[in-house]
Amino acid sequence: MKVEVSTIKEELETVNVRLDRIEAEQQIMKQDQKIMIEEQELIKRAVLETNERVIKIESILENQHRIIELLSARSIEQEAQIKRIK
Repeated sequence: MKVEVSTIKEELETVNVRLDRIEAEQQIMKQDQKIMIEEQELIKRAVLETNERVIKIESILENQHRIIELLSARSIEQEAQIKRIK
């Protein structure tokens, strides 16, 4: 009977060691998950800021394109006027 109890205690100790290791690994995984969530928020914020900048750049480029078209039309008109004057 003592041998059986001793064997059971040894097995329980082994199980407890394994359980402690699993709990420690679980805590590490929880910490890693928390860090990943925080980093994901930073990435999300950076993406949103980048998107805002891209939208501003697109707006500026569209405005510059309209200005170039206007200046081009004026240049063609001025060339025509110069030819008529000559």
